Amino acid sequence: MAELSIGLIGDYDEAKPAHVAIPQALALSAQALGCTVGATWLPTPLLEAATATQLAGYDGLWCVPGSPYASMEGALRAIQYARESGRPFLGTCGGCQHALLEYARHVLGYRQADHAESSPETEFPLIAPLACALVETTAGIWLRPGSRVVEIYGQEEIVEAYHCSYGFNNDYLSLFDQGKLRIAGTDAAGEVRVVELDSHPFFVATLFQPERSALGGRVHPLITAYVRAALDGK
Repeated sequence: MAELSIGLIGDYDEAKPAHVAIPQALALSAQALGCTVGATWLPTPLLEAATATQLAGYDGLWCVPGSPYASMEGALRAIQYARESGRPFLGTCGGCQHALLEYARHVLGYRQADHAESSPETEFPLIAPLACALVETTAGIWLRPGSRVVEIYGQEEIVEAYHCSYGFNNDYLSLFDQGKLRIAGTDAAGEVRVVELDSHPFFVATLFQPERSALGGRVHPLITAYVRAALDGK
């Protein structure tokens, strides 16, 4: 039986339901696929000095909820490695926000792009307060036809759980029109909820927290697809 190693980018806090749920969600999906998975927490300050060789020891990387991280630079460094190396990547909630920041800074060249939670005075709030906070709630998402995520879910409209107060600032939407990081899901008002990277084995980031399904013992299709990608790349 194959055994996978997943690196969890984030600063563990047992009081956060998502942090408790993520290892459970991985285990449920691994069981469904007939493999096992070990999850290792990667504190963001330590990631500032992480080498490619060290990160290559993981079959997949998951940037977890819980921002602001102790080190934004550490989180961005690990996300950049996953993007550039083709390592399967999943980002949820804060992980989605920082995947957008990493791409804006390192691919699009907007080094000043920032997060309004950690830098409230920024002149480039790529990540800004949501018009309506999504804290302990569920909401509908509409997936882009032809996207990876719509294939995973098998339908264009889904409902997912959130615990989030910040998200992508649609004032900067046009910056992503020509790149490979594409908007794959929005809410009814057109606010970004899912992004995915073209020409990558698996790089998906969601503002919602699919891991919360594990708290009810449910296998989640997106997490299963992520584990499958890690298994295929092993």
